[in-house]
Amino acid sequence: QVQLVESGGGLVQPGGSLRLSCEASGSIYSINTMGWYRQAPGKQRELVAVIRTGGSTNYADSVKGRFTISRDNAKNTVYLQMNSLKPEDTAVYYCNMRIRTGWGTTLDDYWGQGTQVTVSS
Repeated sequence: QVQLVESGGGLVQPGGSLRLSCEASGSIYSINTMGWYRQAPGKQRELVAVIRTGGSTNYADSVKGRFTISRDNAKNTVYLQMNSLKPEDTAVYYCNMRIRTGWGTTLDDYWGQGTQVTVSS
């Protein structure tokens, strides 16, 4: 069994910063891609940023230059540093990891429980 636990959300003023963390635990053989998604009220969940095993990254156009995704493989953890936050960044943020739980098993998607980020004055 695998669990992803997120932390770091909260209320911040426009222009402020937050750092989200997501740690995976349990029966983990290897982790492939790690990413962050968000879902605002009344909208579909959207990709924010992804980081692959080799370290390459992709970002949504709306966050490029403001958000940075990183990973610590020794800690099975992915981070999202969010700077210059805007009210439109308000959403529930979910981490996602593609994980193998044993040798030869398939890559399966696992999700965190979500953490609320609210940007408001």
